[in-house]
Amino acid sequence: MIKMSDIRNKSEAELVEIVNTARETVRAERFKDKFSRKAGVINGAKTEIARALTELTARRRNNDAK
Repeated sequence: MIKMSDIRNKSEAELVEIVNTARETVRAERFKDKFSRKAGVINGAKTEIARALTELTARRRNNDAK
């Protein structure tokens, strides 16, 4: 899992890539067999998505306010 301090140092393109990769991970895990799914992987990916989107939204709002 990526720390928020690491996310703040990434560019917007890297953040978008993190979101896309994490969403694909969640999608892949959801469609696995019931017994081979890993809840920790899904929860970690969802956390990464939330952190990256939070930073992207904050940056866009700061740019709009200027």
